[in-house]
Amino acid sequence: MELTEAMRSQNACRYYKSDPVPNAVFYNAIESARFGPQGGNRQPVRFLIVTDPAKKKQLSEWYNVPWKAYYEAAGSGQDAIEAESGDKKATNITMSNPEKSLADADNFAQHYGEHPAIVLVLADLEDTHPTDTDLGRLSIVGGASVYTIAQNFCLALRDQGVATTFTTLLCMFEKEIKALFNVPENLSVAAAIVAGYPEKGFPKKLFRRPVEEMAFVDSFDKPLTK
Repeated sequence: MELTEAMRSQNACRYYKSDPVPNAVFYNAIESARFGPQGGNRQPVRFLIVTDPAKKKQLSEWYNVPWKAYYEAAGSGQDAIEAESGDKKATNITMSNPEKSLADADNFAQHYGEHPAIVLVLADLEDTHPTDTDLGRLSIVGGASVYTIAQNFCLALRDQGVATTFTTLLCMFEKEIKALFNVPENLSVAAAIVAGYPEKGFPKKLFRRPVEEMAFVDSFDKPLTK
């Protein structure tokens, strides 16, 4: 598959076939994903592929705790809602059809434990070396050594006809997840990527902001144009 096509059709898939994804497909994806950029080539990322029905069911139960709070708040028309943990917030983004998007996401959540595979993205935070921890805001730089690899993983699966959904709600249950899966103490939960063959195929067009609203030249009042 041509790279641009994969990038423009790698969506958050909400509906999956029941067919399992072979281990060889995951192996091939990680074989390619591991070459993503990472600070100092410290390679902090590990992948834990969950296919066991009982363990997926438990992950689903945890996932739906914060999801239900988000769904109820979104349904009431709030722009931002408080997550279960207290001060964490999630903000609605502009969508082409927000009602359908919310309904699809809720269906996805209700069947979270039934999706073919849930891939836990784990990271050794000691090997991320963030440079923005003293700025008085949420640190995000450390993710540069983690999410590049995770996105490569999603693209490598897309190349093999496997759809994905990148989720982070399970990060709230890091302690419980580490206990359930015997995760080493030095690793943290960075994301949970659902993977499987898409029930409805891949999209022909994704709704995204235009380049002119995302990129600028020399000053934020000078949009990038061709």
